[in-house]
Amino acid sequence: MIGSAPDIEVTVVLALPDRVTEIAVRLPAGATLADALEGSGLSERHRDVDVARARVGIFGKLSDRKAVLAHGDRVEVYRALIADPKGRRLRRAAARSKSQPK
Repeated sequence: MIGSAPDIEVTVVLALPDRVTEIAVRLPAGATLADALEGSGLSERHRDVDVARARVGIFGKLSDRKAVLAHGDRVEVYRALIADPKGRRLRRAAARSKSQPK
């Protein structure tokens, strides 16, 4: 169609402990992050992950689902942390200091 913006292609990514899923999605120009998630079918492929409530981002930066995407963007779905990394480091350090002789 003359005068219409070309489609864009983005990659939707979900990293799980045992595998990574990457899905290429073709969308109309002006599509949002939410459109990419819906178009990827990720929630159907990974029913164990609540894609609708997960935090999401573009190239490692948290983003709103209303964010407009550009061609080549990498849409990332972030899983909830099982444990706070800082807290885990502090507990390990405390355990090490208790086990070392004085």
